[in-house]
Amino acid sequence: MLTNNKSKVVKVSVQGKIHHPLGGAYKISHEGIPNIIPATGGITYNVKIGDSVFGLAGDHIEPGVSIRNEIKAESDALMTLSCIGNEAIVVTGEAKGAKGFVTGTHGGIEHVLIDFPLKDMENMAIDDKILIKAYGQGLSLIDYPDIKVMNIDPNLFERIPIEEKDGKLIFPVVAKVPPYLMGSGIGSASAYSGDYDIMTADENAIKEYGLENLKFGDIVLLEDCDNTFGRGYLKNAVSIGVIVHSDCIKMGHGPGVTTIMTCKKNIIEAKIDENSNIKNYMLPDEENFMESIL
Repeated sequence: MLTNNKSKVVKVSVQGKIHHPLGGAYKISHEGIPNIIPATGGITYNVKIGDSVFGLAGDHIEPGVSIRNEIKAESDALMTLSCIGNEAIVVTGEAKGAKGFVTGTHGGIEHVLIDFPLKDMENMAIDDKILIKAYGQGLSLIDYPDIKVMNIDPNLFERIPIEEKDGKLIFPVVAKVPPYLMGSGIGSASAYSGDYDIMTADENAIKEYGLENLKFGDIVLLEDCDNTFGRGYLKNAVSIGVIVHSDCIKMGHGPGVTTIMTCKKNIIEAKIDENSNIKNYMLPDEENFMESIL
């Protein structure tokens, strides 16, 4: 296990409400075709972590439950402090007491995404409030000061079978993504909130890099991508991220990636593992007592 400062990372509460879906207008595809289809927000009953991000009759589809706050400062705190793998608890409504876990944050719409058992989602309603035990920002690796860790619960991070070899970390990922495929979200001021998209208009490029089978929750490596103080291109930089929302029909968009690790130096390498998905690492233990929903 990598030596870290987990014992010093602060756990605090943040809270949001299930956000009503927005939209209703035509969405124009990268082929210029207008579509009326579901998009972000609400309670998505039939799309879960582990499902394919491709082929859905929708745009930027978010698995499970989407929450946010309308007051900007509160929204910023919810988005920045919530980390993938954090425990979430419904605190109002008929599903009160139900437990799930955070699967990502979606920038632009400013949604925190949470996976719950379907039986609990059936009892939820728009505007129900959900509390998150925010835990993870500030996590660092003692022996690798050049690597920045972000947006991931320390308990989840420790379950990922990362290897050390010759001063480098070998990280299990389902695929590697070239920098020229990274689109919407490039240039953002911070990677500690939200996501950015893998562009999918070029189907041949997607197949060339083995990205056509991506699933919600898959972990990927982004080549030459620096997410240390924002999102951009830097030769030899490496970032690791989690797929958080579906493919998109709009030009410059595609499956969203929330960053969990980044380094300006080439000291993170990929080990291809088709099973490297957060659902396979989310197991209850003595420190993380949430009900297994997988």
